[in-house]
Amino acid sequence: MKKKIRVLVVDDSAVVRQSLSSILESDPGIEVMGTAADPIIAVKKIMKEIPDVITLDIEMPRMDGLTFLRKIMSQHPIPVVVISSLTTEGTEVAMKALEYGASEIIGKPAMNAAQFINESKIMLCDAVKAAAQVKLKRRKIATPVATTVKPKYSADVILNKASSFKQIIDTEKVVVLGASTGGTEAIRNFLKDLPPKVPGIAIVQHMPEGFTKSFANSLNNICGLEVKEAENGDKLYQGRVLIAPGSKHMLLKRVGKEYMVEVKEGPLVNRHRPSVDVLFRSAARYAGNNATGFLLTGMGNDGAKGLLELKESGAHTVAQDEASSIVFGMPKEAIKLDAAEKVMPLDKMASYLVSRLG
Repeated sequence: MKKKIRVLVVDDSAVVRQSLSSILESDPGIEVMGTAADPIIAVKKIMKEIPDVITLDIEMPRMDGLTFLRKIMSQHPIPVVVISSLTTEGTEVAMKALEYGASEIIGKPAMNAAQFINESKIMLCDAVKAAAQVKLKRRKIATPVATTVKPKYSADVILNKASSFKQIIDTEKVVVLGASTGGTEAIRNFLKDLPPKVPGIAIVQHMPEGFTKSFANSLNNICGLEVKEAENGDKLYQGRVLIAPGSKHMLLKRVGKEYMVEVKEGPLVNRHRPSVDVLFRSAARYAGNNATGFLLTGMGNDGAKGLLELKESGAHTVAQDEASSIVFGMPKEAIKLDAAEKVMPLDKMASYLVSRLG
C-alpha cells in the first residue's frame, strides 16, 4: 500500500472546506488530515502534524494567504496549492503567490454542472499530487501516488494525427513549448534570456481560466518580447509569444507563409485543457521541420507523445533535464519515448535556441 498524501485544507468558508475535503477524499491516494478557517489555526495544526500538501485560499481573516505562504516557505517549506476565485484582482494576487513559492494555482471548483464538477475534481486532485512531488529544500518528497483511473482523452479528440509528414519549405521558423508544475518560473527564465528577434513562440502552461492573462502580462513586463494571452486568429510572428488561455486548447495553424493560432473548446486531453499534446501535434502538421519543441517541468505525460510527433515531422526537440526540473514527469515520459533530440538544463535552453537559429 502506497502512503496517502496528507492534505491540510485552509479556507475561511466552511462550505468550501467541506466541498474541497469531499473532492480530495474521493481520490484513494489522498487523505484530508484536517481543515483550518484561517492561517493562525493552520499554524497550530502544522505544529502538531506536518501535512504533505496545503491547499490555501488567499483572502482570509487574521492573516492573508500571501503572508502565510511567505512565512511557510521561509521557515519550513511545504508544498502549497493556491485555490483562488477567478476575479481579476484575485488572479493578480495568485500570480504573486507563485513568486512566493506556491506549487500550483487552480480556480475554486465549479459546482453548477456535472461536467464541471468532474473536471474540477480531476484538476484539484492532480494539482495536489503534483505538489506532493515538488522539490523543496529541507523536505522529503512524498512518494508518488498512482493516478485514479479517469476518462483520459488523447489529442485525437481535437486534431487527428497526420498520416505522414511533408517537408515544409520556405516557411518562417516557430517555437512551441509546454510545461506544467514549476513551469511558470521556468518559462519566465527561458523568455528573459531570449533576444527580441527570435521566431514566434506558442506556449501551453497548465493553468486555469482567468490566470493565463495575468501570467502573460507579467511576462510581457519583464522580457524583451511581446507576450500576450492568445485569442483565436492571433498571428504568431518574430518577437511575439502567445500563451494558451486557461480552459481552452490552442493549435498552431499556417496560412501561406504566416502562422496563426486557433483557440477552441474541447474535452480535457491527458487530463488538461489546454493540452501540450494538442499544440505539439498541430505544430508537427503545420510547421514540421521549421519548428523547435521544448518540453519543460511538469507532472504526468502531457506533451510526451506530441514531442515524438514533432520529432517524426523533422522538428528539433528538447526536454528539460531532471536536475533542473521541479517535477521530472513530462520530460521523463518524453525521454522514455526517445522523443527528445536533446536533454538539457533549463539555463542552457535559450542559448541553444539562439545558436540553432544562427
